[in-house]
Amino acid sequence: MKKISIIKEIDEMLTTYCDGCFVKNQLRKDDGKTAAHRFCISNCTVGAQLQFLGNELNKIGTGTKQ
Repeated sequence: MKKISIIKEIDEMLTTYCDGCFVKNQLRKDDGKTAAHRFCISNCTVGAQLQFLGNELNKIGTGTKQ
């Protein structure tokens, strides 16, 4: 995958699924920002996909744009 396409996919996922997420907002209100972040990282399927895409970006590195 190319860097730009990965970044666009991440942005699209964040906009589509994470902005206005009821679960995240409720957890943030009830338990705080850290608990909401922990849920997104460890239990949310979208969070897992975002982690995968982030790892793909790390594999490409910080070299030239592709």
